[in-house]
Amino acid sequence: MAMNLTRRNFLKTASIAAAGIPLSKVVAKAETGIAKAPLIPPGTFKDTKTVTGGVCEMCFWRCQLVGKVRGDRLVKLEGNPKSIDNGRNLCARGNSGIKLVYDPDRLKYPMKNIGKRGAPKWQKISWDEALNICAKKLQATIDTYGPKGIAIWYHGASSHYPNAYFDYLGVPNKYEPAFYQCRGQTAMAMMQTLGFVPNEDVDMPNSKAMLLVGCHIGENIHLSHVKNFVRGVENGSKVVVVDPRFSAAAAKAHIWVKIKPGTDTAFLLGLMNYMFDKDIYNKTFVKKYCLGLKRLKKHVAEWTVEKTAKECDIPANQIVEVAELLAENAPHVSVHPGRHAAWYGNDFQRVRANACLTAILGAMDCPGGILRIKRMSIGHVHWPEVEHDEDPEEFALAEFEEKYPFRPPGTPPEMMRDTMISGKPYPIKSMVIWGTNSIKTMPDQEKTMKALANMDFVMVSDVSPTDITMWADILLPEASYLERYDHVERGTQWDQGDTPKQFIAPRMPLIDPMFERKDPVWVTNELAKRMGHGKDIPLKTQEEFVDQLLKEDNLSLAKLRKLDGIYIQPGESPYLKEGEEPEFATDSGKIELYSEAMEDEDFPPLPTYTPTEEPPKGFARLIYGRSPVQTFNRTANNAWLAREMPENPLWINDESAKKMGIKDGDRVFLENQDGKRSTGSTVVKVTPGIRKDCLFIAHGYGTYNPAMSVGYHKGIDDNELNTKINREGETGISGMRINFVRIVKDGKVINIPA
Repeated sequence: MAMNLTRRNFLKTASIAAAGIPLSKVVAKAETGIAKAPLIPPGTFKDTKTVTGGVCEMCFWRCQLVGKVRGDRLVKLEGNPKSIDNGRNLCARGNSGIKLVYDPDRLKYPMKNIGKRGAPKWQKISWDEALNICAKKLQATIDTYGPKGIAIWYHGASSHYPNAYFDYLGVPNKYEPAFYQCRGQTAMAMMQTLGFVPNEDVDMPNSKAMLLVGCHIGENIHLSHVKNFVRGVENGSKVVVVDPRFSAAAAKAHIWVKIKPGTDTAFLLGLMNYMFDKDIYNKTFVKKYCLGLKRLKKHVAEWTVEKTAKECDIPANQIVEVAELLAENAPHVSVHPGRHAAWYGNDFQRVRANACLTAILGAMDCPGGILRIKRMSIGHVHWPEVEHDEDPEEFALAEFEEKYPFRPPGTPPEMMRDTMISGKPYPIKSMVIWGTNSIKTMPDQEKTMKALANMDFVMVSDVSPTDITMWADILLPEASYLERYDHVERGTQWDQGDTPKQFIAPRMPLIDPMFERKDPVWVTNELAKRMGHGKDIPLKTQEEFVDQLLKEDNLSLAKLRKLDGIYIQPGESPYLKEGEEPEFATDSGKIELYSEAMEDEDFPPLPTYTPTEEPPKGFARLIYGRSPVQTFNRTANNAWLAREMPENPLWINDESAKKMGIKDGDRVFLENQDGKRSTGSTVVKVTPGIRKDCLFIAHGYGTYNPAMSVGYHKGIDDNELNTKINREGETGISGMRINFVRIVKDGKVINIPA
């Protein structure tokens, strides 16, 4: 099909002391002192040394760090003053990395589950025994079923090298929540339309107007990104926020569009129609660089101001006001592409509409627009290519490409899960889970648990005892991001009038790991040796891994240590120079407003709105988002962050709450349309800042694992209530805001007024 070359390029680059006692009790005597010692010992910082080279991973924005160390103890984290990205700044989560390192609940030793999955009894074992068991079980699966009998669920920088090993083994079943529950539609729809994936590379500081559709800027606290947003506001950019909820970004907006959930595509089509009708789009840019203008004009003509306003349940004058504001300031407009896009099951088309709006404004490669940032290159680590009886990529594509032709890298996770349960079209019998908590990411948790229970073997590697670790047979303790080498962060700083600069910053440990925690390179290599692949190991240490990534820029860890962990060089402006023509890596070489590749696959070739299901009587749609002091469930056990926000308050419209007899601070449970009731409860936040047809909570709370003593059963787990599956046809990604809930207070079910 026409999509293949572009898509394949993307896929290629996107690439215990006694048995039966609780995990939290499996400790060494030395740990007691660590848990109870004051964070900063008495005295001053005069005996403290500064260690450079840290790269944060309390979220995935990866700010550059320095650590203050006394003896062998990390006592403070700060932004690296040499950084041109985050500078000296760190957010609350970044500062709290210390509490991750010294969390007494952290995994410390290899463990064997001698109970049952989901209700484990842990026995401390040696690394030799743990890896021997893993190697034996995984090899037995390959011998019986082939590499396709193994699946890997992975996330984060520490999973990169292990993931490369499973590529070498020929494992085709791979799932990363970053694509399938976050940004998969954004990546694939933008690439299909514009020929590249802009990520969050939007020139907000130099914009004259910004359009944020559902973006949680200010709550995700991606630090340099938030700073860019604030700079844009300070520089006078007019901000439009489209969100059912009065978010942190909406609090800074000139126009808050309180849109009906699920109708965002209709809103974007209505904006385009108004611009076409009033002839206020960027005709020069569109004529020169876009394909399918006439078809798009005809396609959106039905979305009059009146029809759009009715469908989106917003004032008609807002549509006019927003359209004229964007057109007046074009091309210097930041139409933010967003990140998390797995909303309602009609999201690929929404992102396509977003990209088309960007195009008709000409808001690309110019001050204020979407930019193609030029970053320093990094190398790759590959295991040797070997021949397999079945080509891993072709085998996976044969099963899923036909059904979901625009899917992101990996396998649609619910399809993989169905295969794990049914054994069709082939058996998956061993599972490797590396750095991800799929209990909290994949909808229909009970089905996930059923799939894990059906495995012959489950191996989990993680830093903390998250919910998914309860399903492990072998549990491996990983060194944290402050105790290992792995990721190489890259970026560019630019501004009008400034000389652009590029930086590269490899992650280096600030302290040594305690107990028996190991880095992923060591773990993977030891596993490979035991599976008979020692001769093909491409490198021996985590330092060699990072040096291989730096080699392409003639850099090394030795050089970077002398430079406080960050190398900076002159960069290139992301703006087009006079006379320079933009290039678009689509099949046509132009921005494809109309997509023949999509038409070839029997999908709408123009961005098309599909209405979402309405809430049943007495229910409201459950929507979720981010908390500025938590990173989903990753930080649920962090004592500092939990003190700031121990649970996730439930936002309820004030008028609805009054009719229901619910007051601010009341404690409630939720029950969804299938009768599933939340295990945990939370407090109510009564506010006019949310629509009546939806409720909102922050994602990631409600930890099930009692080994997480700080986060255990704190707040409501929104994903526990995601029992419906609505898989999007283009990508195979499920909408995560398609479930409906009502309130349970004092054991009584309370319907939500229409």
